[in-house]
Amino acid sequence: MKLSNATLAQIPSEVAVPAYDRSKVTAGIVHFGVGGFHRAHQAMYLDRLMNQGQALEWGICGMGIMPSDARMRDTLRDSDGMYTLVVKNPDGSREVRVIGSIIDYVYAPDDSHAAVEKLADPAIRIVSLTVTEGGYNVNPVTGEFDLGNPGIVADLNDPAQPKTTFGLISAGLKLRRERGLDPFTIMSCDNIQGNGEVAQKMFGAFATALDEEFGTWVQANVPFPNSMVDRITPVTTEADRQDVTDSYGIEDAWPVVCEDFVQWVLEDKFVSGRPEFEQVGVQIVADVVPYELMKLRLLNATHQGLCYFGHLAGYSAVHDVARNELFAQFLLRYMRTEAEPTLEALPGVDLAAYQDKLIERYSNEYVADTIARLCADSSDRIPKWLMPVVRENLAADRDVSLSAAIVASWARYAEGTDEVGEPIQIVDRLASEVRTAAAKHAEDPLAFLRQQDLFGDVVNDERFTKPYLEALESLHINGAIATLELIMSQASTR
Repeated sequence: MKLSNATLAQIPSEVAVPAYDRSKVTAGIVHFGVGGFHRAHQAMYLDRLMNQGQALEWGICGMGIMPSDARMRDTLRDSDGMYTLVVKNPDGSREVRVIGSIIDYVYAPDDSHAAVEKLADPAIRIVSLTVTEGGYNVNPVTGEFDLGNPGIVADLNDPAQPKTTFGLISAGLKLRRERGLDPFTIMSCDNIQGNGEVAQKMFGAFATALDEEFGTWVQANVPFPNSMVDRITPVTTEADRQDVTDSYGIEDAWPVVCEDFVQWVLEDKFVSGRPEFEQVGVQIVADVVPYELMKLRLLNATHQGLCYFGHLAGYSAVHDVARNELFAQFLLRYMRTEAEPTLEALPGVDLAAYQDKLIERYSNEYVADTIARLCADSSDRIPKWLMPVVRENLAADRDVSLSAAIVASWARYAEGTDEVGEPIQIVDRLASEVRTAAAKHAEDPLAFLRQQDLFGDVVNDERFTKPYLEALESLHINGAIATLELIMSQASTR
């Protein structure tokens, strides 16, 4: 049966459905970037609250700006905003639920005026974001807002017809201010260190470029809470869709599959209230930084540590890599000797247990996460997740050999062919640039590191370039597995 409000009563009993009356849910949140992660995370937490009879005034209105978002608009429209969430446990068991917290979706290119009016609606008190690491328009070298981005230039020149996230949100805030309404809270849920602070800086910069006085008002009145989010959520496949149909009789065009682990640490910094997230497992704290550093430098960085080596070695599934003892020991060694020394104290957290748990999570075959997903968008990921570890360790004169090897594995991957000569499809906003740099390895082995926008001046530090060059040469001559064996044998003697 097609998933909709009309068919909820026909859903088989092994699938949990909303226990609340969805007709009584009203939108209190606009969310940019409705994808798999948002639906496995924030929307799921709100659904939990609603199932307790709470937060019915905090329904989600999705908002899309990209051409690809039209598909999500159509999918959610056809299912009355609902979707099937399939949580896959390590033992093969499942928890399946229909999530009902998304009640509307606005596709801004259809009508930017309607999108801005939605943002100006007094009922909207939070605007949340999962727009990926690249969605904040940060210049990777200066750390400042990129005013030269063509989309930003267009929005600044024609603010009445906004097309970017920055233009739309700023227009919504301006309209609220003109109407004497409180601003909304802007809540980033992206994998960026200090995501709230980054969002505040970038949205403040856009607002200032639009109108200096308005920019000052935004900085003074709009809260930007920091958060740390965590749940492995692979891209939905056709097999996932078919499985939901075959197993539960539900026709769902875009179900979500995820692991059982979930975490959200959120700074309590809101202007006009918030859902009582703490009642459904969200950690509400005064300082998110120690938690986000732990997650970004352990989980996110080790995803990059396994994906390029894994792809070059012929793997396609994350769980197969994680179950290889050589890879597991390499990742654990990186975490314990290079990442952990850069972390702040986190009372009550057993870091060794957390690291072991990560390997266990990666090994969950039922999640079926892919190497290809982890390899995508590397130019947004390595500079934000791994290079801060490198810089802190170099500043403290600590070893960076394993971090250098991870970067070398990306450089080898970026050459565009694997170890048996098969082409590699590089999915990255800077795909052309990284491939061009990697193509110069024969004449200049440090060519990849000379991309200052990605690596700063690390190319001038022999403490990094020496292990980098050794790893890159070994990858060319010996391959990924032999290179990891060599790295681990050398590490054991240090």
